[in-house]
Amino acid sequence: MTPLYLENMGLLKERVEELYSFVEECRLCPRSCGVNRRRELGFCKAPFELVVSSYGPHFGEEPPLVGIGGSGTIFFTYCNLLCVFCQNYEISHLGYGEVVTPGELADMMLHLQRRGCHNINLVTPTHYVPQILEALLIAAGRGLSLPVVYNCGGYENPEVIKRLSGVVDIYMPDIKFFSRESAEKYLHAPDYPEVVREVVRLMHLQVGDLVIEKGIAKRGLLVRHLVMPNHTQDSKSIMEFVASLSRDSYVNIMDQYRPLYQARRYEEIARRPYPEEYREVVSYAESIGLRRGFGGRETL
Repeated sequence: MTPLYLENMGLLKERVEELYSFVEECRLCPRSCGVNRRRELGFCKAPFELVVSSYGPHFGEEPPLVGIGGSGTIFFTYCNLLCVFCQNYEISHLGYGEVVTPGELADMMLHLQRRGCHNINLVTPTHYVPQILEALLIAAGRGLSLPVVYNCGGYENPEVIKRLSGVVDIYMPDIKFFSRESAEKYLHAPDYPEVVREVVRLMHLQVGDLVIEKGIAKRGLLVRHLVMPNHTQDSKSIMEFVASLSRDSYVNIMDQYRPLYQARRYEEIARRPYPEEYREVVSYAESIGLRRGFGGRETL
């Protein structure tokens, strides 16, 4: 299956130019800070220049992404959500990383392809979309032919996601909360539930259910959800939404939450989820017809 961006190189070039206009009064994400990112910092704290924390083959992602050669992950620094329980807070909050040019990012993509990775996995790309697409355009012109994974927190500007149609092969949103109270308390984004519903529907309309060929994901939607302590009812609402998109949706229900960064300030999330909380969510997902994912147990 040919990556979408290779089928739409003219569109990709057009999108690069169009999305750079989103940066000057920044509206790349729903916060719409309105700052000129070429000169100022917004909520995400990201400069205009790309900042990359690390890149390389990753073998801890979902099995259809990892395969034999690994998922070619590129971790971008800073974040538009800044969760109080962030599991990668050194990167997202503290800004550990190095400035790179779009050309250097293109080199990273090509290096990952030469290493035998199965995809280019863009981790937290939201605030750098124009620069990333510029790098993708350069890399595609030099022989890149791997599917692109858009690995995000789900808090996206729908207008940006619409402009990624025909460019992104695999969307991988991490749906965090459907409770407005929790979204405001832990993400400082009370509109997160409405936004993520709209955005994930758009993603599914663009690429459909996850397509896996010979064990490797090629195109489609892959949803992640991290089970939080004392939030099983919210998790069940998220599973209902995923099932409403399609009962063939691939959803990774994750149990690795730990109370990192500022989480211990909040008593209700200051522990790991109990095994029975995780099992309750998985059992509910199965009961409403979901069957793909669940920690990688089923990949077809």
